Amino acid sequence: MSDVLSTPAGLDAAARPSDLAYERVRHLVPEVEWAAFADDIDAIARLKAEKNAVVLAHNYQTPEIFHGVADIVGDSLALARHAQDVEADVLVLAGVHFMAETAKLLNPGLTVLVPDLLAGCSLAESVTPKDVRALRAAHPGLPVVTYVNTSAAVKAESDICCTSGNAVRILQHVTREWGVDKAIMIPDEHLARNISAESGIEVVTHPGRCEVHDRFTPRDITQIRDGHPGVVVVAHPECPPEVVAAADFAGSTAQMQAYVKNKAPRRLALITECSMSDNIAADNPGVEMIRPCNLCPHMKRNSLAKIRRSLETMTFEITLDEAVADRARLAVDRMLAIG
Repeated sequence: MSDVLSTPAGLDAAARPSDLAYERVRHLVPEVEWAAFADDIDAIARLKAEKNAVVLAHNYQTPEIFHGVADIVGDSLALARHAQDVEADVLVLAGVHFMAETAKLLNPGLTVLVPDLLAGCSLAESVTPKDVRALRAAHPGLPVVTYVNTSAAVKAESDICCTSGNAVRILQHVTREWGVDKAIMIPDEHLARNISAESGIEVVTHPGRCEVHDRFTPRDITQIRDGHPGVVVVAHPECPPEVVAAADFAGSTAQMQAYVKNKAPRRLALITECSMSDNIAADNPGVEMIRPCNLCPHMKRNSLAKIRRSLETMTFEITLDEAVADRARLAVDRMLAIG
């Protein structure tokens, strides 16, 4: 799920960008706190117009980025795909490094910038191209399904990519097309096991984990339910299988958004990164959010100041080896062709 943010209804479009953005989060962020963001938000709006730039923000970005300067918001793949439809010369990816690489793969003719080169990902860094080749050698004939939360170099060693939202469908497709009853699914072992349980298809896993989701436990769920009667618990499938089993629903960040919008639970706990709760709360003011909080230190390396500097200096630009990019793009395109 991705969204293009627009001017709130009933407001003067000539108002300061920071004032327009604040209307989306007025019930969430104190006005005195927002005042500290205003100069950067207004400067970024001016720079976007000057550079013909678009800011893409992942669902785990803080509200001042997500609602203050983002033009497109969503999960990692939705950001890259939606960026293909915009008239822009520059994409600024407020997320982590692998997301910017994926945006570059799908938009090779555009300049793609990241505000902080050190915004990495524990999951993406858990697997290397050498690991993929070793898995192929140990399990000849099995297709390699690789989560989009990986580097372009790892994607290039893969047969097809998947997201947390389409992993079941991708796994079913490749096993049918390859004529096999199991597949290699990397790098997140929790996601692979959760998808295997849902699909009934056996998977070969790799010991990769998201440092945010791996910290949640079934006891956390029990404590949330005990302390907040009637709470609906929604977990990300990167959580351990026993956590997913204890939740009422599990899905990708896009599926979480859709669930809240469609079900409108009175009281909700999201078992994922903290800022996801903030951003869903902004869009669903009638839902009481219970906030078990694990922060992603990599996502939080992004800031308004860094996004502003990125546009002022046109840094840091993402470039990819052409041969690697061609192979990685093939794995992504195969996924997109399935839908």
